Amino acid sequence: MGFSVLFLFIISSAFHINLTSSADIADDFRSSCDGSNGDFIANSTYKDNLNLLFSNLSDQDYNHGFYNVSVGQSPDQVNAIALCRGDQNEDICRSCLKNTTAALQQTCPNKTEAIGWSTFCTLRYSNRQIYGVMEADPSAAIWRTDNLSKPSDPDGFNQTLSFLLKNLSTRAAAGDHNFKCATGVTVKPDKIYALVQCTPDLSQQNCSDCLEKAMSNERMGSSCYRLTGCRILQPSCNLRYEIDKFVDSVDVTVEPPPPPPPPPPSPEGKGNSTSTAIIISTVASLLGVLLLVLWIFLRKRKAKETVETTEEMIVAESLQYNFATVQAATNNFNDQNKLGQGGFGAVYKGRLSNGQDVAVKRLSRSSKQGDTEFKNEVLSMAKLQHRNLVRLVGFCLEGNERLLIYEFVPNLSLDQFIFDPIKREQLDWERRYKIILDIARGLNYLHEESRVRIIHRDLKASNILLDEDMKAKIADFGTARLFARDETQGNTSKIVGTYGYMAPEYIIYGHFSAKSDVFSFGVLMLEIVSGQRNSWFVDGEALLNHAWKNWTEGTASNLIDPTLRNDSRINQMTICIHLGLLCVQETVADRPTMGSIVHILNDNSTTLPVPSKPAFLVHTTVVSSNTSSSQRLRDKPLPSTKNDASITEPYPR
Repeated sequence: MGFSVLFLFIISSAFHINLTSSADIADDFRSSCDGSNGDFIANSTYKDNLNLLFSNLSDQDYNHGFYNVSVGQSPDQVNAIALCRGDQNEDICRSCLKNTTAALQQTCPNKTEAIGWSTFCTLRYSNRQIYGVMEADPSAAIWRTDNLSKPSDPDGFNQTLSFLLKNLSTRAAAGDHNFKCATGVTVKPDKIYALVQCTPDLSQQNCSDCLEKAMSNERMGSSCYRLTGCRILQPSCNLRYEIDKFVDSVDVTVEPPPPPPPPPPSPEGKGNSTSTAIIISTVASLLGVLLLVLWIFLRKRKAKETVETTEEMIVAESLQYNFATVQAATNNFNDQNKLGQGGFGAVYKGRLSNGQDVAVKRLSRSSKQGDTEFKNEVLSMAKLQHRNLVRLVGFCLEGNERLLIYEFVPNLSLDQFIFDPIKREQLDWERRYKIILDIARGLNYLHEESRVRIIHRDLKASNILLDEDMKAKIADFGTARLFARDETQGNTSKIVGTYGYMAPEYIIYGHFSAKSDVFSFGVLMLEIVSGQRNSWFVDGEALLNHAWKNWTEGTASNLIDPTLRNDSRINQMTICIHLGLLCVQETVADRPTMGSIVHILNDNSTTLPVPSKPAFLVHTTVVSSNTSSSQRLRDKPLPSTKNDASITEPYPR
């Protein structure tokens, strides 16, 4: 271990790591310049956007030391994430970001993607989407050249350290969308301080996965083994441990399980009794070992369950509001504050005592769940964190009252813009395309990235809300789980959703899957391009029929909203029409996944297959929302819509 510089472990040769020697971890700066993403030209738009981002970074709201900033428009858009160490204050955070920004500009000039690690903060930027994406590469392991001492009992030290880090990882991952950091210390048999942290845009599962990767033999095991202080750096998370106190505050003191007792003494004896004594001793020792292993296993499991239960209780307490508070926030649910009425109850605008504007959904009293089940479902919903999902702020459970408190989204829903002849002019093609991409990302998160797979089943324009920057957020993605329903995973005997958006296999057979949501997304995308509802379109012709007819005749531009036809990006609009028709194909297997849709929208050069004829639901099937799937009416036009209630179906990953 006689290194004169810090050893740096590089997991991927595609990345260049800039290494600077230092005698103290407090002065360390490391950077990684992504060589696979190319360089930008010195006087390019990307460079201007990057400079603007760097200059404005310190002006952003502190937000517990987490920053998510984007500047410019694709393909020159720069996306950045910054994270300050969770135990530091705002002044140290901003100072670190300022210094890291300057250092990163020097070490990674002209790179379209780079990351810089300092002692108190991490800064990364890219021309691709990085928010909400767990990334463990590139990685680095760092320790001080003056702290290469070895513990007296390396194996015991590592067992204690492992127990501490796993405990803190569970705590950090259970944090909310603002803060995922935990600090702790063990006091026996070794005193070890540790800090683990994830960027709070990660889900609980992604945070756990990232930290587990950092603690793996591949990372920490190969670099930090037998050392009394080390750091593992990754883009989405990091950890550090030392025998000296380096954190300003400690969240928890962790006591690892006691070491196993020493083996019993060897038996002594003579003659024929010696063999018997040895056998008895051996069997007893093996039995003792098995009992000890079982005892340690049960103790660890109990400790883990205790930590998880404690974390659930902490999260529940932080989310739960009393009824009087919500009643005051909504002015006693005054009709003047009413935002709308959905299938599950009315929604009111409210303002909490801290000044935060919220939307309060007062659920109808038809739920058959008990209080515990309701609270568990709410906690599951709260763990779904994504910038394109409406965030759950809290809940209220008192008597017969069940209230869900969401972030308030000021521009209300997409349908109030896209179908309004005046307001639609506010949505130029650039904004509409971003809305399409936002919806795709949110839906892909529900399908593939969240801890449980969520099938929305009521994706429509009125369930897409727009924030102050006109960014789209999917709403009503979990409410129906709070209500009893007679269905199994993948099948339902009651059709709940909105006609015109529902896939044929769902209406006719009651079968639903992620591809059912893809169908709805395709209809919604065609509505956004055309500015028209999916019900009736031209001379009684439905939207899907009209789109297919013009596509096959080579006149797809006829589908484009007249307010957009002077825009130069007609080719991009045509790609969206093409992609929309792929989504609404009748054969489920032919529809793309949301992951591939996001990729196509990010890369317009992708070659798309030829779509097959879509399912013309508006001419073939109608089923009432209260009718079983065996009762079907055919060859009648569907009504445009009738059901504001969304439903989700969870599949554990």
